[in-house]
Amino acid sequence: MDGLRINVARFDELTVAQLYGILRLRSDVFIVEQACAYDDIDGRDAEPATRHLWVEAGGEVVAAARLLRNRDGAHHIGRVVTHPRHRRRGLAEALMRRAIELAGPPIELKAQAHLADWYARFGFRPSGDTFDEAGVLHQPMRLDAT
Repeated sequence: MDGLRINVARFDELTVAQLYGILRLRSDVFIVEQACAYDDIDGRDAEPATRHLWVEAGGEVVAAARLLRNRDGAHHIGRVVTHPRHRRRGLAEALMRRAIELAGPPIELKAQAHLADWYARFGFRPSGDTFDEAGVLHQPMRLDAT
């Protein structure tokens, strides 16, 4: 991934174009492609501790994730998404590695169940029973300090 630039910013540091690109990518993949109606704009994007991570190609946001702080102090990685034309290039992996580096354990996430093995490659382990969220089976996972 030579030359890959992972951008990191808090909500108030994002330009309108960057925010639009992140939200559009999430909508295109999670809501349209996966046919999942859910509350993507949940208020957490704008929380002071939230950090947005994204990759651009040709002026377009092609991969993104967000890093939250939970009430218990643990970090939460979510909304990990890659544009269909840019998948299998290691973008999501690079975003995950950078988010883990920024946060440090403990980190929680809610993986789409079919991706649990992928998240396990980063050291995440199941931390509860699978559950349905907006018609998609999810697996809670956690990365603890080793």
